[in-house]
Amino acid sequence: MRSTFQIPNKIFTKENLIKQVSAWKMLGKKIVFTNGVFDVLHKGHIASLSEAAGYGEILIVAVNADASVKKLKGDSRPINNEQARALLLASLVQTDAVIIFEEDTPLELIKALLPEVLVKGGDYTIEQIAGAKEVISAGGEVKLAAIIEGISSTKIINKLGLKF
Repeated sequence: MRSTFQIPNKIFTKENLIKQVSAWKMLGKKIVFTNGVFDVLHKGHIASLSEAAGYGEILIVAVNADASVKKLKGDSRPINNEQARALLLASLVQTDAVIIFEEDTPLELIKALLPEVLVKGGDYTIEQIAGAKEVISAGGEVKLAAIIEGISSTKIINKLGLKF
């Protein structure tokens, strides 16, 4: 069994993550970046994170801060606060770094990190993805992860009959 004491160390501030990404790049590591709310983690999330991890050697997951989630999903969300969501994502084997971002999109974070690969779910178009233009301009690529039909946090919440 692996020890879990290192899991919180996978959660970074912006400044520390910029330094860590620089170190990884100096080691020749291919950096992959994805982002989302990840409020109720489900098999669709695991599939897309696994796919994203397969595009490189280091997977960074940016998670929307609580205030951002409320803007996107409504006042009843998030169900799990940003620290809980970050910790859960950091505990996944696919994930090398997790960061919480306050802005509506992770554009500024993507510009600061300039990953080699940017991944979003296949329900987006490349034109809709924050940071896609910047990553492509820097020589990187944008990938659309497969979507598992019928799976979404909202459907799971409704199916469970949760009311907030």
